[in-house]
Amino acid sequence: MNEAVVNTPLQGVLPIRGSLSLILPAYNEAANLEAVVRRACEVLPRLVEQFEIVIVDDGSRDGTGEIAERLARDDARIRVIHHPVNRGYGAALRSGFAAARGDLIMFMDADQQFDPADLAHLAPFVHHADIVAGYRVRRRDPWQRLVYAAIFNVAMRVLFGIAVRDIDCAFKVLRGDLVRAIELRMDGALVNTELLAKAQRAGATIVEVGVQHYPRLSGEPSGGSLRVITRAIREVAQLWWMLLWYRPPIGVGSGRPQPRSSQLLRAAGLGVLACSTLWWLWRRCGRARAPRRSSTASGE
Repeated sequence: MNEAVVNTPLQGVLPIRGSLSLILPAYNEAANLEAVVRRACEVLPRLVEQFEIVIVDDGSRDGTGEIAERLARDDARIRVIHHPVNRGYGAALRSGFAAARGDLIMFMDADQQFDPADLAHLAPFVHHADIVAGYRVRRRDPWQRLVYAAIFNVAMRVLFGIAVRDIDCAFKVLRGDLVRAIELRMDGALVNTELLAKAQRAGATIVEVGVQHYPRLSGEPSGGSLRVITRAIREVAQLWWMLLWYRPPIGVGSGRPQPRSSQLLRAAGLGVLACSTLWWLWRRCGRARAPRRSSTASGE
């Protein structure tokens, strides 16, 4: 995977050639969705030649689906997909990807923590990289989520070799044909990891660009809940095993594909580390018990 990190401000951004599909997964975002969609409709005409917005209502119970339908009735550029029940962030993204018609696919959370106008910073790179991944310059989340995120990013680097600094940043632009060629299976929050890991195996080039992140003003975040974290841990094991046997599509990435041996070498390295740790713990426990046996024997 070829990667570059861009930190400098970008000037003179031209409209992006072609069409772009903006995917907005939404779960109980009635307080935020309309503001996000209206902001996108305001700024996207200046940044891209053609666009559509695909809202995926993931089984919301607060009226999010009704708001989405009203917005779609008022603007032909907006379409809505409904999940009868909550299926998870990954499932919502997959539904949006499947419905997208654009040459480029962008996804962003519908919680007002990102500004779609920041697409201007990503725009100069979308025709020079397969994935343009935003990273949060200053993440505006509770400290507990920041701790979870730091641990998660380190773990994903070790397990999957993903060097992106902010894996779960929900502000990315991808080539549409790349997304359609990669079969995604994760239903939960691990979908970003799966997408980047499989794209990396296919030889996708990645550019990282800093974007602003804003405090959540309304609604309740679900990404740091115990249910989501437990599901993510289970999906990590599933994805790790899946990637051992994964055969990426040929010819969809602009860079050099990552060989399957890289995942096998990481697996071997983790196995050695696990065995070494267990051996060290066994030796420590054995030494701790030995003096007790000696003192007992002397007392007798």
